[in-house]
Amino acid sequence: MNSKPAGERFRLYSAQQLDGVIEQMARQAAALFVGRREVVLVGILRRGEPLAQRLQSALVDHCGLPRWPLYPLHLKRYADDLSLLHAETALTENPELAALDLSRTSLLLVDDVLYEGHSLLRASAWLAQLGAMETRTAVLVDRCVSRQPVRADITGLRLQVAPTDIIECNVPPYEREFGIEVLRRALN
Repeated sequence: MNSKPAGERFRLYSAQQLDGVIEQMARQAAALFVGRREVVLVGILRRGEPLAQRLQSALVDHCGLPRWPLYPLHLKRYADDLSLLHAETALTENPELAALDLSRTSLLLVDDVLYEGHSLLRASAWLAQLGAMETRTAVLVDRCVSRQPVRADITGLRLQVAPTDIIECNVPPYEREFGIEVLRRALN
């Protein structure tokens, strides 16, 4: 009988510890955009948008900045279990974002996990087509295995985990608990 190991789960931090990570990311963002007049947050749906909301609040509460506008951007490449859904990352254009004058605006693109880099690359390319002056990126977790010419300007946590490991970011409203777990699994 051939059985797969039941995966191990490791919680990387609690909700309270995560608040500290978000605050640290907000401080990095404040320093990165010092002196910029027009800054907009772009949260990649699904989990990037609620992370961008938390970052937006931390920028106001801990850095004393005005509330930067936030726009969602729907992209999809992988399912939560890392199975490929779209060979080319699917992007649904946001007409409100497209209507902005991005030639005078700095953008902070927020996502949960930087894995291979396809989502950040696709989103950055689309924003550049709209005439974005500057696009920076922030991710909660960088797996340090990107295969695309993208990097995160702001990173909450860097992990070097096996390609077979799945990073589960539990982000309300999609999950009840807020934290990150690493699930180890064996691929055949």
